[in-house]
Amino acid sequence: MHISTKGRYALIIMTELAKHQSEDKYITLKEIASNNKLSIKYLERIMGSLNKADYFFSSRGIDGGYKLKHELAYYKIGDIIRLAEGDIKVVDCLGNSLFSCPAKKKCKTYTLWNDLNNLINDYLDSKTLEDII
Repeated sequence: MHISTKGRYALIIMTELAKHQSEDKYITLKEIASNNKLSIKYLERIMGSLNKADYFFSSRGIDGGYKLKHELAYYKIGDIIRLAEGDIKVVDCLGNSLFSCPAKKKCKTYTLWNDLNNLINDYLDSKTLEDII
C-alpha cells in the first residue's frame, strides 16, 4: 500500500482549513500552497476530488477561498484519503478492483491481507481532523 502525494496533500489541504475553522474566514489555495511549499496547480486538482464530498464552502473575490462546512469531528481521515486516492488496499486482490485473483478462494494469505487492510481502514476511519488539530 502506498498513499501518494494526492492523498497526503488532500490531508494537508483539509488540516490547513481546519486550523482556521475558528476564525470563520475563507482560506485560499494560494495560502495553503505557500504555507506548505506546494504547487497550487496540483492542489487545485486535488480540491476537485474533495469538492465532490461537499466538505467546504467556497467564495470568490478578494476575501474568497475555502472554509469547512462541518465540525472537525465530521471529517474522517480515511474518507479524505479515499476521496483523493480511491480505495485504500494493501494488495490488489482485495475489494472489487479490476484485478480479480483467480486463486482468491483458495489463497492461504487472503485472510491475512484482508485483516490487515481492515485494520488500516478502521484506524484511518477512527481518526478525524479534530484528532489532528
